[in-house]
Amino acid sequence: MTKIDSIDFYYLSMPEVLDIGDGSQDALLVRVAAGDHVGWGECEAAPLVSIASLVCPMSHSACKPVMASVLGQSIDSVDDIRKIGNSVRANSMDLLQADHTLSGIDIALWDLLGRRLSEPVWKLLGYEKCFGKMPYASVLFGDTANETFLKAQTIAGQGFRAAKFGWGKFGLTSVDDDQDQLNAARQGLGKDGILLVDAGTVWNTDVDAARSRLKGLKEVRATWLEEPFVSGALSEYHSLSMDSGPVGLAGGEGCHNFQMAKHMIDLAGLKYIQIDAGRIGGITIAKDVADYAARKGVTYVNHTFTSNLALSASLQSYAGLESHLICEFPTELKLLAMAMTKNHIVPDENGMLNVPDSPGLGIEPDLQGIAPYLVEAEIRVRGKQIYTTPPLR
Repeated sequence: MTKIDSIDFYYLSMPEVLDIGDGSQDALLVRVAAGDHVGWGECEAAPLVSIASLVCPMSHSACKPVMASVLGQSIDSVDDIRKIGNSVRANSMDLLQADHTLSGIDIALWDLLGRRLSEPVWKLLGYEKCFGKMPYASVLFGDTANETFLKAQTIAGQGFRAAKFGWGKFGLTSVDDDQDQLNAARQGLGKDGILLVDAGTVWNTDVDAARSRLKGLKEVRATWLEEPFVSGALSEYHSLSMDSGPVGLAGGEGCHNFQMAKHMIDLAGLKYIQIDAGRIGGITIAKDVADYAARKGVTYVNHTFTSNLALSASLQSYAGLESHLICEFPTELKLLAMAMTKNHIVPDENGMLNVPDSPGLGIEPDLQGIAPYLVEAEIRVRGKQIYTTPPLR
């Protein structure tokens, strides 16, 4: 029996973090060790908040630090990973960061178990075969329509068949300005490019504001409109879906448990459910959502805008779903995200992304690459140190 004997959290950051919708500017890298075996994961969350939830003093019986449910637990089988996750959810029920924090640990546990058993994670998940995914280049809208056009033209020139433009000023000014951005993206991609649009929850719950953009989205033949509203705005999503026609609604990256994703699938009128393994509770719950989406006829898509470690983790959950083809592939990552790993997932000669076939996640952290971005941090409570940045090892 192998027991978990250490959990290390590493806060990484660019020297300057900008006020833009780019999640690759900082990161929380997770290392879990059990005897001679090590696994790596990543949380898609504010690093310091997640560190605090790992080590914070107990408030009461349902608000314990995440570490309390993980250290000392057995890690010999897939069932052990699910058992640990259930324990965290029970013991840290009132610790609202728990699912985000658990996500990175869960990912690291799958990586550790895969390395230990010499199997890729997708095989441990029960898939007999994995299928290549068609990447969409995921970028921010330009500050101007011309910038967006040039980005789209570059993406098409790189051989991508699909691209997603999001955030920036889209939805914040006028319908005409947004139409200029949409037209620029379509012109740059060409008539055959798959165009995806991410509104980044800009309209909160304002259905009329979102509806006023549908005509333009249909004119440019957008495949989907992503996150017009905040996660959980089920009636607003459903109302818009009644009018969106060929423009499918996409959402779900804000879900941080299975029930939230299930509600989005069942009640929001989505055609695409987007799940981030670094938020929803890890690979375990992401796979549950992928299975449920497949049964319900909703297309599962990964959400990833950080490192290749996170990309591999998010792809594992639906690697064996052949008809769930498209995947997010950020192409404007900050240097930190690229420096985090020694190897990277890149499109093959057919323009497809292939899930690593190596043990675990198939991605190796680059400790030398990480070192310049490591943020020293310390948490003290009543004069006692409960966290300090661990050495890279």
